[in-house]
Amino acid sequence: MLLITFKENYVVSDIIVDVTPKEVSIAIMEDNVLVEFQRETREELYAVGDVYLGKVKKLLPGLNAAFVDVGYKKEGFLHYQDLGPNFNTQQKYVKRILSGDKKAPPFAKLPFLPELNKDGKIADVLSQGDEVLVQIAKEPISTKGPRLTAELSFAGRHLVLLPFSDKISVSTKIKTNEERARLRQLIQSVKSKNFGVIVRTSSEGKRVAELDHELRTIQKRFDDNLTKLPKAKAPSLFFQETSRVVALLRDVLNPTFEHIFINDRDFFKNILDYVVLISPEQKGIVKMYNGDLPIFDHFGVTKQIKSSLARTVTFKNGAYLIIEHTEAMHVIDVNSGNRTNKSGNEPEETSYNVNIAAANEIARQLRLRDMGGIIVVDFIDMSDAANRQKLFDHVSSIMSHDRARHNILPLSKFGLMQITRQRVRPILDIETDEKCPTCLGTGHSKPSILFEETLEDKIKTLTKDLNMKRFRCHIHPYVYAYLTRGLFSILARWKVKYSTGMKVVPDQSLGFLEYKFFDSENNEFEVKDKIEIK
Repeated sequence: MLLITFKENYVVSDIIVDVTPKEVSIAIMEDNVLVEFQRETREELYAVGDVYLGKVKKLLPGLNAAFVDVGYKKEGFLHYQDLGPNFNTQQKYVKRILSGDKKAPPFAKLPFLPELNKDGKIADVLSQGDEVLVQIAKEPISTKGPRLTAELSFAGRHLVLLPFSDKISVSTKIKTNEERARLRQLIQSVKSKNFGVIVRTSSEGKRVAELDHELRTIQKRFDDNLTKLPKAKAPSLFFQETSRVVALLRDVLNPTFEHIFINDRDFFKNILDYVVLISPEQKGIVKMYNGDLPIFDHFGVTKQIKSSLARTVTFKNGAYLIIEHTEAMHVIDVNSGNRTNKSGNEPEETSYNVNIAAANEIARQLRLRDMGGIIVVDFIDMSDAANRQKLFDHVSSIMSHDRARHNILPLSKFGLMQITRQRVRPILDIETDEKCPTCLGTGHSKPSILFEETLEDKIKTLTKDLNMKRFRCHIHPYVYAYLTRGLFSILARWKVKYSTGMKVVPDQSLGFLEYKFFDSENNEFEVKDKIEIK
């Protein structure tokens, strides 16, 4: 688990990352309210930014695209417009390297071929069986394979490196012409030949030494991977993007961060190394966390996940949203619920107030669920055109903090607002319903009065029969309260009787009569006739 605290515009934000043997979960809190949540398995192979040596499996002249095998069960989709202007140069270089051509020039001396025709055809530049370097632009979503691009880019904290290019672009969010010119001239003086650079907004005001150091670091990663290309066989991984945690740090880390707490030794080392690399003066904020409670329970994340990711989301004074996900789009319906007009306001004003509150929650839900594609919002009807415009302006304002690219259209005459939002990975789908606390989903239950005896039998098996003295048992907080009540509680008697090295931990994610056991290495196991490691 990782906790990052920072302040921006007087909003106190935390990033909490829970590392378990099976998955890594990342929660972003703003003023203790959950606004973003990501979860990925430890075995996750595909991530946006990864580069593969793929093989063209099929050309699609009608779509002006190709299907490329990158090792996924569904081929990736590569459109002609995503090849990049210098694809011919890149492809010729890749072919020469793969063929073992010892006369191939070093990358820095690579001559550029004419740029691709913007209105060209995919069959003019690719053939079935060709090997090509491609980058994951969008993760596999639903039944579709990953979306690919051949225009490679390698992101850093302040700069993005573009091999097979010579162009320098400066973020449009840097407004002053003097600063834009300074950065452009600075990068031109330090970048290597045949590399383009995108200057990110965070570069504003940065010194040449800092930017030069980052540029050299990114380029070294590319050069190191380039040496592996001659022995590569498609499909294979050429360049692996940093973990999602590190990628998130790369985008948001700033001097106002107060703490980074980590509950996993490997993650601790990776995060520390990364912080030392990009911001050595902040290395002291990286610390190990050794708390007994599950981190998400401690910071109130588990409860917010349960309440915020269901189909129906209540947000203010009984008003609520209904969120539906279809194959083509997301649909959000705004309902006033049992909200009453206690102040005696006109219905128009009441509708406006509900819609404004709904807009705040919708902006949060888009980030929280990472909803992408087309989103249609059915707001409560308002007859006043001025109110409709104010609602549109409010949505545009609160969405300006969303890192994902998006576009918002004004309300239609039917009260519908259309939003498109960048989609690079599948929508977050968290099961918020719990199993029946009595039967645990089986339809049959043991007498709940015997649960205490059942749990004690499991502990007895571990300590007496299997001689395991150190382990953790996670149980529901209500059961934990029952076991620890009194001066000489049931739990205290168990520790005296069986083992003082066992820990019993309240866990909000569990059902009422559910329990889990973990060994000293944090591996979950079941206690039956013998231990079965999951």
